[in-house]
Amino acid sequence: MELIKRRRDIMIESAAYEIIKREGFEEGIQQGIQQGIQQGIQQGKLEGLLEAIKFGLELKFGKEGIKLYPEIKKIKDLNILEAIIEVIRIAESVEDVKEIYQKVLK
Repeated sequence: MELIKRRRDIMIESAAYEIIKREGFEEGIQQGIQQGIQQGIQQGKLEGLLEAIKFGLELKFGKEGIKLYPEIKKIKDLNILEAIIEVIRIAESVEDVKEIYQKVLK
């Protein structure tokens, strides 16, 4: 055990160890940046879809349509939100929208 401990200390002091450690650190930073970018893109899409839904509900159904928005705003699945936009486009009434998007959630 003492030999392993001493070899570890020697390895940590080596220049190669510093290079490997720096490369790992830089790779971790790059991965973090990529994940942050992807999360930012997803968040932007989410916000855009929610705004489109809010605008569509208000434009097509007025105040009655806007009453659905707080419930829809809780949805975070982009595919479901895209489906809701299509539902708003083809629906003839607020009740149609509510009925269809509730079926989609189940």
